[in-house]
Amino acid sequence: MGRRENAIRLTALDEMAERRGLKRGQGLAEARAMFPDLDAIDEDEAADHALLEAIADWCDRYTPLVALDGRDGLFLDITGCAHLFGGEEALIRDILKGLFQMGFDVRAAISPSPGLSWASCRYGRGGVIEEEMAEASLAPLPVNALRLEEKLVTSLSKLGLKRVGDLIHLPRAPLARRFGAQLLFRLDQALGSHEEAISPRRPVVVLSAECRLAEPVQAEEHVLEWTGRIASSLTESLDARGVGGQVFELALFRVDGRVFRITAGASKPLRDPQRIAALFGERLTAVHDDLDAGFGFELLRLNVLQHDVLKTVQNDFTGDGEQQISLADFIDKVSARLGMDCLQVFELRQSHIPERAEMFLPAIAAPSPVPETGGIFKPRADRPLRLLRHPEPVDVFAATVPDGPPQRFRWRRVVHEVFRAEGPERISPEWWVTEKDASERDYFKLENRSGQRFWIFRKGHYGPDKVPPTWHVHGVFA
Repeated sequence: MGRRENAIRLTALDEMAERRGLKRGQGLAEARAMFPDLDAIDEDEAADHALLEAIADWCDRYTPLVALDGRDGLFLDITGCAHLFGGEEALIRDILKGLFQMGFDVRAAISPSPGLSWASCRYGRGGVIEEEMAEASLAPLPVNALRLEEKLVTSLSKLGLKRVGDLIHLPRAPLARRFGAQLLFRLDQALGSHEEAISPRRPVVVLSAECRLAEPVQAEEHVLEWTGRIASSLTESLDARGVGGQVFELALFRVDGRVFRITAGASKPLRDPQRIAALFGERLTAVHDDLDAGFGFELLRLNVLQHDVLKTVQNDFTGDGEQQISLADFIDKVSARLGMDCLQVFELRQSHIPERAEMFLPAIAAPSPVPETGGIFKPRADRPLRLLRHPEPVDVFAATVPDGPPQRFRWRRVVHEVFRAEGPERISPEWWVTEKDASERDYFKLENRSGQRFWIFRKGHYGPDKVPPTWHVHGVFA
């Protein structure tokens, strides 16, 4: 039971309740008046949704195009997939058998349109409906099977239009004028005259290959062995496109229906099956405690989620080309084992503000983690080699106003006497930056009497009608 339309209503029924005449959507008070011994349990929407997602994961073995339909239904686009399971009849039997063995009593239908399948499952008998039988299958169903609003269903019933067959052959113009365009739109969707697309819950993969095992596997070495074999079957498709995979997903379908998805990325496009399998070897090591093989995995699927053009590299005279791939291979393995953020590189940005002039990125996701031209970033000689992550405020004493450097400043509870000073150097933000904290800065290079050198800046200006400026340390020279 759950709250619907400001009332506590029945949201789901077991077989006994259905045989006694109770209906979904019926008020709880009315149901208890009819059957005082009624046992009603509060619904758990989060748990129901998680269960539906788990069933959808299990259905991924039949097609990658699986969509959620409300709270208790699924749409599967099996275009081009039925022949892999022996035809539509065999496919629907396999789905129903698998779900029944897991304890679910479901109804399924295969038809030319999602609307007809929805209607047949919820108000008919389901099964396989051929295109020429669409109208005959839909006609005896109630108008509720067209997914209409309750008010519209009530209006149709008052006129005696209770079955879909009562609407099919009526003049369309009067129906549209009286009941609106939704009625004809839903009717056309059910009959297949108006195409209806489903929205898969997961992005469509670029390339995919799978292997159904006669005997489930449990050991990680066996999983990796089959992963390498599946990766080998993808080589030809990748080669035909002239690309290599950069982000891979390994889906492990356990015997009891649970699905594990493991993602691994590469810093450069890959096509070598051994290196792809090695990536998942590192990932399996990292997720070892979270991967419960149970009674084994019966289906393994390798998806290429992202690919890029694979640039061929001429090997050295030894013919192995290890020098070219050693750094990329190291980045891939360490990132797979310890996470994407464990290795980072910087990328230059077009900005005058020092902390915005570069940005740290995971090495595996950087545009070119392995420099091809041997270029090395060389910072300006008049800048600190290392900047603080965030400029730290300092207390300044005896500053030479209006634009001079301070004579003393206190930073991190230590007072520094300024022996030499150079500046100011004014740095202004880009004109299009409108952030509140974006304002021009006057930078100074200061050296204390012990030889330590600091890079500090003043934000704001001195003046009788102005807010006092603030001072910050931004970096320390080596």
